Amino acid sequence: MKKPSANRNRASRETWIEAAYILFVEEGIEAVKVMPLAKNLNLTRTGFYWHFKDLSELHDAIVEIWKTRNTGIILERCAMPAQSLCAALFNLLDCWIDNELFDAPLDLAIRNWARNDARLQVIVDQSDEDRLAAVRALFERFGRSGEAAHFRALTVILTQTGYYSMHVSEPRLKRALAGCHYVEIFAGEAPTEAEKDAFLKRHR
Repeated sequence: MKKPSANRNRASRETWIEAAYILFVEEGIEAVKVMPLAKNLNLTRTGFYWHFKDLSELHDAIVEIWKTRNTGIILERCAMPAQSLCAALFNLLDCWIDNELFDAPLDLAIRNWARNDARLQVIVDQSDEDRLAAVRALFERFGRSGEAAHFRALTVILTQTGYYSMHVSEPRLKRALAGCHYVEIFAGEAPTEAEKDAFLKRHR
């Protein structure tokens, strides 16, 4: 992954955060320290403290990126208008096929970090509850309720988590074609040809 560049005498807060994000995803939170970041950016550590009071504030910024980029996008896609359950599920599956929508490497890195950070684990647990509630509400909008909505939603979440935790790599269109089958399984009904065509068109 390409390292961000910066003027030695001036860099924005976002420049430091982007550099920290790259280092975090590639090497874990233990690698996110002031001096390695300053070296990567060809900056002095003094510049870091112009934007952050300490390293923990930078760590918090990474967590905020994750909340917005990953949990936020799931909640957003689940709430999108749709004419049918299958169409709504296709809206959600978009964010797990398009890397610009959902950042799987970041999600995995956050979960690895949380294993050794009790405070972060609480945040991750709440995020997972929010994601599950959003997917469950998607099913409820289209007549599923109770355990049927809960376990269908859980199946959706765990299927995607399994993909990135197992580092499954496949072409985007192949993943989209598989998504057509997953949607039928999740919904318990077949999507229409028009719904499948519209979904596949977004990922060609």
